[in-house]
Amino acid sequence: MQFVTEFKYLGHAITCSLSDDKDLQREMRNMYIRTNTLLCRFGKCSKKVKVRLLRSYCLCMYGTTLWNTYRVNCMKKLRSCYHRCIKTFFGYDRLYSVTAILLDLQLPSFETLLYNYKYSFYMQFLCSDNAVVKYFVRIGL
Repeated sequence: MQFVTEFKYLGHAITCSLSDDKDLQREMRNMYIRTNTLLCRFGKCSKKVKVRLLRSYCLCMYGTTLWNTYRVNCMKKLRSCYHRCIKTFFGYDRLYSVTAILLDLQLPSFETLLYNYKYSFYMQFLCSDNAVVKYFVRIGL
């Protein structure tokens, strides 16, 4: 059997330290790539169209519900990436208030976005018809 320090399983980076930092970095790269792609193709569209595109392609963070062990600094970088992508895509100055931007565009804050993903996953977990999942719900995991 071969031992490795890092492995990708279903798109999620698993490391020997069981840290999710690599996966957060993957998501950061993907967010920058998706935002830049949208900016190149749809940079001249209306704000309403851009909001729809951003919600559809950049706010879909795969695997966020699995993030459990990570450095605070790494999560701060991902949050900063989220804010920077929004400012860049909509053409806001880098010093402009993030709160004002999110309110203007009616977009969720980074913390709200993560909470919504975790809550949705938890509710799906509780409502599952799968016998194994029901067992884990019953024992309190």
